[in-house]
Amino acid sequence: MRTSKVILYIAAMFMAHTATANECEVCTKVMDDIKSALPKSDAKDKPKIEQAIDAYCDKPDLGPRERKICYYITPIKRDVAHPFSLGMPSLKVCQRINTSNPEICTVKFPVQTETMEKKDLSKLRVKQLKSILADRGVECKGCIEKEEFIQKIQATEHLANVEL
Repeated sequence: MRTSKVILYIAAMFMAHTATANECEVCTKVMDDIKSALPKSDAKDKPKIEQAIDAYCDKPDLGPRERKICYYITPIKRDVAHPFSLGMPSLKVCQRINTSNPEICTVKFPVQTETMEKKDLSKLRVKQLKSILADRGVECKGCIEKEEFIQKIQATEHLANVEL
């Protein structure tokens, strides 16, 4: 009986860990990029970390999702620099600043549909299918069933690589 409880606990912890892996994916990427651009000697210096955040956010080649995260973290860069200076992992930093601004972890990368087949699309939720169409700038008027959304996604496959 005790071993089954331990196994269930381990399984629950594993499921919780995999659920949080994609929780703040864009924020985690931004934090990792900032951390990699920061010299090790400046990793504990809060003003240098704030300068690194500004330098990263001022890059002209950032994608729209990275710019959105920069929009959210620039006003609170002091709150971001503190856990950075303590050596906290990027995901934990994002989860911590998510408490002050819950929109930070809602920014997600678009679902990559180039290599997806119909059976893979059918595994997605309707909300995700709508998100794919919205990223392409396409509306699915009159679409009610999941199958209709999948057909519309397949019909607009040529718009998948257009970056906004």
